[in-house]
Amino acid sequence: MTDKDLLGRHRNVLPDWLALYYQDPLEITHGEGRHVWDAAGNKYLDFFGGILTTMTAHALPEVTKAVSEQAGRIIHSSTLYLNRPMVELAERISQLSGIPDARVFFTTSGTEANDTALMLATTYRRSNTILAMRNSYHGRSFSAVGITGNRGWSPTSLSPLQTLYVHGGVRTRGPYASLGDDEFIAACVDDLTDLLGHTRPPAALIAEPIQGVGGFTSPPDGLYAAFREVLAERGILWIADEVQTGWGRTGDHFWGWQAHASSGPPDIVTFAKGIGNGMSIGGVVARAEIMNCLDANSISTFGGTQVTMAAGLANLSYLLEHDLQGNARRVGGLLIERLRAVTAQIPGVREVRGRGLMIGIELVRPGTDQADPDAASAVLEAAREGGLLLGKGGGHNTSALRVAPPLSLTVAEAEEGAAILENALRSIQ
Repeated sequence: MTDKDLLGRHRNVLPDWLALYYQDPLEITHGEGRHVWDAAGNKYLDFFGGILTTMTAHALPEVTKAVSEQAGRIIHSSTLYLNRPMVELAERISQLSGIPDARVFFTTSGTEANDTALMLATTYRRSNTILAMRNSYHGRSFSAVGITGNRGWSPTSLSPLQTLYVHGGVRTRGPYASLGDDEFIAACVDDLTDLLGHTRPPAALIAEPIQGVGGFTSPPDGLYAAFREVLAERGILWIADEVQTGWGRTGDHFWGWQAHASSGPPDIVTFAKGIGNGMSIGGVVARAEIMNCLDANSISTFGGTQVTMAAGLANLSYLLEHDLQGNARRVGGLLIERLRAVTAQIPGVREVRGRGLMIGIELVRPGTDQADPDAASAVLEAAREGGLLLGKGGGHNTSALRVAPPLSLTVAEAEEGAAILENALRSIQ
């Protein structure tokens, strides 16, 4: 069966709004390390990792072995029974979280993790008002869409929450873009303080340390620490959405929030994607008093199931033992400088940004500041032809390329990918 046959079947039974990359969508059949193969046998260097989910490597033997062995014993029993792998992974995540007296609740996705965090915060604070960042994305559930500040991913304006959007998630666009870093932070804090004077007390601020779907944008280091001081004075919680930034991807830190740590850790951290290396794991870490504030029964049928927890434990152990955070810092640093060098003379590249192995390349119409989503799509196609898979995103018409390889990326693979990407960018000029 060809990809076109499969595409026809896909369109007959799946929603029209379920996005597919490429004019001729491809079926990925298998992978190894940092590479994947399609149904036609073409090999690609993977610089997107299943939307940042294949965090360590494709077909990582340690994870494959753990999943196989656990599946041979028992796959699932629900949270109504004691679950040793779930307790063991929760213990490790609690210790790594930086949150004192932390409790961990497992879900199946980042969307569900953020949904849970919102329920905890609004229950704990007895408020349904949420502060969110402009250009943000937090998932596809009804509540998560209600706090997403990105029109391209907001199919409805209906929401169980009252959402107020704050400045600061995008450093180089918006009313404060021309300011220096310190002045930018001060202006955003002033805006937040003013906003809080005009509303009933919010439950929480939710923020991605680096905005993922938004195109890998971020504020200057320290912004959320400054926000934290304002919030803490009023008892407002800080939720760090680490679905894309967690586990060392940014290189400099294990968690993205640690770039904003001077005022202490968040009250709640959400995570997902990379911890399972492709297995379906999400979760919430919160102080015990917040996590335990619910006064009704709750369970998670598939959150924390034995086979996914075994994968998470094996994957986390591999990541820590092989210092993949350090590799993300070293190889990511080389890659971002290489990309800045090769794009310096390409008029359609507005900015190369990011840190570690989380890099965004924003494209505009040459000579303007106008987003160029057609160019982003064309580069994606050209890179595929060259043997490289990329992502795209951005709050301004999906005009940013997203580069997020597995954290075990080698220097040689970084150089190879940068060369393919350079050719793809030049081919559309």
